Amino acid sequence: MNKTLLALLIFFASIQTAVLEAQEFQVGLKGGINKTFGGEINSFQSTSAELPPATYNAEGEIGYHGGVWAQINFGKFFIRPEVVYSALESRFYFPSKSAIYAVDELSIPVLVGYNVYGPVDVYAGMAYKNIIDATLEGNEPVTDTPQIVVQNTPLSAQIGAKVEFGSFGLDVRYDHSLSSKESQEIDIVRAEYNVNRASFEDTRLNQIIVSLTIKLWDSENAGRKRRKGGNCYF
Repeated sequence: MNKTLLALLIFFASIQTAVLEAQEFQVGLKGGINKTFGGEINSFQSTSAELPPATYNAEGEIGYHGGVWAQINFGKFFIRPEVVYSALESRFYFPSKSAIYAVDELSIPVLVGYNVYGPVDVYAGMAYKNIIDATLEGNEPVTDTPQIVVQNTPLSAQIGAKVEFGSFGLDVRYDHSLSSKESQEIDIVRAEYNVNRASFEDTRLNQIIVSLTIKLWDSENAGRKRRKGGNCYF
């Protein structure tokens, strides 16, 4: 069975089990930006004989993300599973031209949190990561097999805080890859970058993630509407 499908089935089964025991259940959408950190390439062959081997560290670019979340409250504690698509970018400044390192991923975080005071919550947890695509400008695979392997462990750790006012919220978190550093040789076939053969020493990307959230439904307010109007919601 596809690993992503299996993870999604486990995700929804966990929600169903937790909802049966929850005091309050919420569902919503989220979207925002990501700032990446990480990425290292060692060049050991150049298209110009005058350039010695060099190390290039990527500079993080701004990416974006969007997804859905659910929150199951147990008093001041909560469990918050999510499904999020993210487009990440970092930039390598090679001798003649910069190249974008782009990663598309689907992540499934499962977070455990605590309501500190009023609208302020803190949380931490793990995220399952499925890499959809990974590319480096100038690196063109000669086969259908991807040459860039982003992770050897499909997990990351997340920690953050959020604040909510009514149906809207602001969420800030740090996402740290739990993969180990692993080098892989790559070909940069376009001459304009002035780098020909290189070793991608570290493909991992860590992130600072800033999200705006909106709550679409919660069991507490839906219950009030049912009692008041006699209608059934969600």
